[in-house]
This record gives sequence, structure tokens and C-alpha cells, in this order.
Amino acid sequence: MFDPDRYLPFRVDGVEVGLVGRDFVTKLKDFPSVFATSDRGVGLQPSLVGFEQRTAAVEAALLRLHQDGVIAGWRNEPYPVGASHGAPPLFNLERAAVPLFGVRAYGVHLNGFVGDDDAIRMWIGRRSFDRPTAPGKLDQIVAGGQPAGISLHDNVLKESAEEADIPPAMAGRAVPVGAITYCTERPDGLRRDILFVYDLALPEAFVPRNTDGEIAEFYLWPIERVIDTVRDTDDYKYNCALVVIDFLIRHGLIPPDHPDYLELICGLRSL
Repeated sequence: MFDPDRYLPFRVDGVEVGLVGRDFVTKLKDFPSVFATSDRGVGLQPSLVGFEQRTAAVEAALLRLHQDGVIAGWRNEPYPVGASHGAPPLFNLERAAVPLFGVRAYGVHLNGFVGDDDAIRMWIGRRSFDRPTAPGKLDQIVAGGQPAGISLHDNVLKESAEEADIPPAMAGRAVPVGAITYCTERPDGLRRDILFVYDLALPEAFVPRNTDGEIAEFYLWPIERVIDTVRDTDDYKYNCALVVIDFLIRHGLIPPDHPDYLELICGLRSL
């Protein structure tokens, strides 16, 4: 949840693309050639025309804020900012700044599992303890943000190779099963995320291996342990817990007569 009164709309070309916290707006006032600020909202200056010019101007301003310690965890990962998913991007925004502008961010999350019905076991990743976000928390076997310039399918293949050493032929069998959306205040800002979710049935003999340092170790858990952990603890990264709940609902492991069934379904698509 979030308090709308603490935010101002962020508009580009007259289109609302985000929500900026009032505290951060005061930082943007130091860059009047890039940002137009008022008590009604934030925008880019009309003199910044087109994707390339906007991207370059915003990046220069945000790099200054990063150097001043205002923006932490700079990743050099451009995220597209547009009116909606699939719309032409208005400009690219550094990933670390996405929550500060409250723009929609996209990601891919893959449930890797073995077996079926009550015998399902799920591969769980534990995030490395040096991660800037949710260190040491539990995660999907594969998950990552959706950067600019790559399709969702290709991103699934890339993240699968990097995070779990899943061969492209195997990762290519991942089934897209929907999307999860949410809007929540986090320590890094306002997260308005859309996660594209995939299921991948893995062979018994497959053992994931992390190759990019983001995952410390993997576990293959019985689904009962997964259920107990997501229900009774905060061990999962917050959005990864949502992906697990969605999996449990779709596979009939949270039945319709569960007292929270409808609330859970609505909560998974709240943006």
C-alpha cells in the first residue's frame, strides 16, 4: 500500500508515466533544464524532444544525484519508460532510479519445479548476501528485471543461463502463465511492477548452478515446505512470495474454499 498524498504525478508528453515522492521532487528542482516541477506534478522540459535527447538529459542529471549519494546501487541497466507495456518508450531510465520516479517496471520470474500433483518439488534460490536488494532472501530459481532492447522470451533465456545455468533448449520450454502486478512503498521508493510469470517443469537429474553471483545456493523443497515458508515466515523476497502464491493457486494447492482465496487472487493483480 502507499499514501497517494505523498506523491506527485510524473508526466511526459502529457502522459502520466509515474509518481514521484515529494521529497525527491526537491532534489529534481536542482536540474531546471531537465525537470519541470510544480505543486501539481513533475515533467520533462518541453525543450527535450525525442527519445535520445530525453534519455541523455535524464541520465546526466541522475548521475549527478548518484555521485551526491541520493541514488544508490547504480546498475547501468536502462529500463524503458512508456505509457504502457509494448508502447514505444518515451525515454530510458536507469534501473536504480525506477522506484524514485514510480514508473512501471517489468520483470520475468520463472518457477522451476519437478514432479506434479502432491509430489511437486520446487527449486528455490537464496539470494547472495551482497545483493543491494533483499540480500539473503529466498527467490525463484530464475528472476530478473526486464531491461530495454530485449524480448521477454530472450530475457527468460538470458536470465536462466546466468542465474541457474539452464541450457537454452531447456529454458525455451518455459510456459508463460500470466502476470502479477502490485504497487507498494519500499525503502528504495514506490514499486509499481508487472512480473511476467513462467512455469518450467525440470527433469529430475537437473541441478541449477548460479553463474553471475546473484544466488548463493539452491534448494529443492517439497511443496509442503514451500507452502509453510511463504505462509508463516518473511523469508521470501516480497515479490517472489507473490509469485509462489500465484503458483500454488494455479496448481490447486490453495483451493477455492480457502478463506483468503479471493483476496489473494485480487491482491496478485492490484496495479
